[in-house]
Amino acid sequence: MIAQLILAITIMVGLHELGHMLPAKWFGMRVEKFSIGFPPKLFGFKKGETEYMIGALPLGGFVKIAGMVDESLDTANFSATPQPWEYRAKPAYQRLIVMLGGITVNVMTGIIVFIGLAYFLGESYLPISEVNKHGIHVGKLAEEIGLKEGDKLIAINGRPLERYEDARNPSFFLEQGSYYTVLRDGKEMIIPIPPDLMDKLGDRQNMSFIEPLYPFAVGEVQPNMPAGKAGILPGDKIVAADGTPIVYFQHLKSFLNNHKGVEVTFTIERNGEQLTKKIQVTPEGTIGFRPEFLLQTAVRKYSLGESLMRGTVNAFDVVFVQLKAFGKMLRGEMSVTKSLSGPIGIAKVFGGTWDWVRFWSLVGLLSMVLAFMNLLPIPALDGGHAVFLTYEIISGRAPSQAFLEGAQKVGMILLLGLMVFAFGNDIYKMIFN
Repeated sequence: MIAQLILAITIMVGLHELGHMLPAKWFGMRVEKFSIGFPPKLFGFKKGETEYMIGALPLGGFVKIAGMVDESLDTANFSATPQPWEYRAKPAYQRLIVMLGGITVNVMTGIIVFIGLAYFLGESYLPISEVNKHGIHVGKLAEEIGLKEGDKLIAINGRPLERYEDARNPSFFLEQGSYYTVLRDGKEMIIPIPPDLMDKLGDRQNMSFIEPLYPFAVGEVQPNMPAGKAGILPGDKIVAADGTPIVYFQHLKSFLNNHKGVEVTFTIERNGEQLTKKIQVTPEGTIGFRPEFLLQTAVRKYSLGESLMRGTVNAFDVVFVQLKAFGKMLRGEMSVTKSLSGPIGIAKVFGGTWDWVRFWSLVGLLSMVLAFMNLLPIPALDGGHAVFLTYEIISGRAPSQAFLEGAQKVGMILLLGLMVFAFGNDIYKMIFN
């Protein structure tokens, strides 16, 4: 988990800072330092005028350009006449290009990653027609908004539904006035989505909002667990437990949770024959096998041209979701504490096993998020610098050096406060959720 987080940050931050450094050098600015990670320095080397280094704190990075008010707040030489190689001596449009270089590279990275995923892997999805053979399983929150076990999803916001995944897409939940159209007992019904649903989904007890009802067979069996000791084999189907019919995996989970530590008689179907097995349920409510779900997924393959379009759309969908989420938070429909995650929360998303598809998917997503966050008009972020430079280009007057220094200090205080809040919020959610 930690290794994946560090590698992802190294890729994203390295490319972001490269996006600042390359145009700076192109315009003749002196780049004094290029760092991935914050000090103290672990190691580095100097080539030409630039020192390249790796910092011990892998939570960001920086490029130090001569004559620029940056995170270091080093303004010792600013009283002297600007030198030709300094950032402050260059035209405003060149400085703006340098400032937006990191954001531009992060956007390009996100787009390229999503294009690559679409071209090489296609998109795997669960057709809604497959799900609707059985209907959906609903959690407590889904019941509260009006969904029922066995409902069949046929549309979202009036649009016919083809992929089950779209029914759980954050973009759908974040839209104003969203609703499901479901088929129940042969009749179509409208189920409105409450404005605060996305906020409630952040609670651990609401993680299982809706999911397909899963017909299943026994997959991998753990030999030292009760199922393995009782002779359960891969491919077996559990059809009853103590006489209670078992059709879907959710039903089995519910039964096991209600029979922890109890010996249960299971009816097993194997090669067309029915067998009975007495199995002791563990205190945790398991018997020791991995289910094999019997719903058939589909894969859509894309040509190179289609991948270019699909990948670009997927990349910018990340930004649109962020904008919708910000709107929800500003309207008080989403809690900031539930929505915001720091490095700990992000690391947990990567998971404890190394999965390259998941890794690159998250790198693409986080690259777009990093670009979006950096574009916010906050002093000390690239977006804040871009606002001041745009003002200079339009008005023909640069903000005073004292103003820029003050704005940088205010921005740094805001960012440090946000970082402390994000870490604290992650720790709080680990302890109390």
